[in-house]
Amino acid sequence: MDILIVDDSEDQTLVLKSILGEKGYKSIYLVNSAEEAFDFLGLKDKKKNKPNIDLILMDVIMPKTNGIEACSRIKREVSFKDTPIIMITANREETQLQAAFQAGAIDYITKPIKVTELLARVRSALRLKMETDSRKERERELTEMAEQLDTANKKLTRMSYLDGLTAVPNRRYFEEFFAREWKNAIRVKNPLSLLMCDIDCFKAYNDTYGHLNGDDCLKKIARTLNSALKRPRDFLCRYGGEEFIAVLPDTDRRGALSVAKRFLEETGKLKIVHKSSAVSKNVTISVGVATINPDEKTKPTSFINEADKALYEAKQSGRNCIKEGFTT
Repeated sequence: MDILIVDDSEDQTLVLKSILGEKGYKSIYLVNSAEEAFDFLGLKDKKKNKPNIDLILMDVIMPKTNGIEACSRIKREVSFKDTPIIMITANREETQLQAAFQAGAIDYITKPIKVTELLARVRSALRLKMETDSRKERERELTEMAEQLDTANKKLTRMSYLDGLTAVPNRRYFEEFFAREWKNAIRVKNPLSLLMCDIDCFKAYNDTYGHLNGDDCLKKIARTLNSALKRPRDFLCRYGGEEFIAVLPDTDRRGALSVAKRFLEETGKLKIVHKSSAVSKNVTISVGVATINPDEKTKPTSFINEADKALYEAKQSGRNCIKEGFTT
């Protein structure tokens, strides 16, 4: 345990050091004024590392800055907020003792020094410091554990919302996200659009190239469609199998069709060979578009069904095209 003795009497500091040293306290530092204490503790130079002091014995009567003023100055420093300070005084006047306690001292020792009293109060103060440090360490560990748990929970939540294969959000997250955007569209009276997308002849692709290549194809399509969404609030998820759905908040019919065309164009640029396709030599997609200005009377499931119907029409119309559901 590290102890700092602050006393303008060199003889007094040596006596205190000798008494404490005989009882096994080895790390004892001596200074002869409050200013020297401030310098030793790094209060004058903010860049200086603060020493680890477990107890300060402070004489009350010192030149320039007395012990009570010094105690108050030290206690204002966060690093020494929990460091116990015992005042050494020849004056037992209540007003002085009260001032010392108000300044932050936890105890006092009277002069002339009584060895038994000194050792008892030092042991008590150091025990308090150890308990305080132990409590703070437990609190730090608990805080760290809570932060780690929170980080882990957030990671698990993110993982639960992501499709494991394509790394885009899954249907579960779509349902939550869409519900929020639906309510927001009603509140602000703005249009909302959906794009329902399906990879054309995907079963034939899997049958021809195998499921590993099929998985790779799904990943590429997911990345491409996700990159084609330019606004932060636009949202793509894997809806199921080879189907993807995009939510476009604050987007009217014209904007939705523009994004749908970009989906087809960007998919075409991938040039993923599909020799078993009945549509093209490369992988293509079909897109169903629906736009609405929702109100309280409209059911969100009905709107999703309209996008799905539009997708079905696109596939029935030869695939690799865009079809629209109802627009309000």
